[in-house]
Amino acid sequence: MRFSQTLLLPMLVIGLLGTGLANAAGDLTRRPQALPDLVLGSEESDYAMSQQEYQLETGKAYQLKVISTGKKEYAFQAPEFATSIFLRKVEAGGVEIKAITLTELEFEDAGQAEIFFVPIRPGRYRFYAKGLENKGMLGHFIVK
Repeated sequence: MRFSQTLLLPMLVIGLLGTGLANAAGDLTRRPQALPDLVLGSEESDYAMSQQEYQLETGKAYQLKVISTGKKEYAFQAPEFATSIFLRKVEAGGVEIKAITLTELEFEDAGQAEIFFVPIRPGRYRFYAKGLENKGMLGHFIVK
């Protein structure tokens, strides 16, 4: 009886460690799902926004390209969403930016930026072009 009790603790530890390693599937932030581009402005309207809604899931990695047509100066913001995600990086103009959160993507001319992130909190979060929400430049991230 004494012999089996002595082996019990090491076997439990090995079993628990082994289970964690066996279930590890890799770094999900390295395999993001590309979302439809969010294009700000169009030939038809300076105030067009190509997407009004994105359906997302917590724990999944995503890549979102925000593109400005340069029709106006656009300041893309999503403050509540920014605090409910893990921001991996932002790529713009050949530069990779790593930060804890994202306050704003400001486009003075035509350009683009890619955001790589993982939603961590469910909810409904607004995104918009600052000051142009009442012109229709408003959408939502729906995170389940």
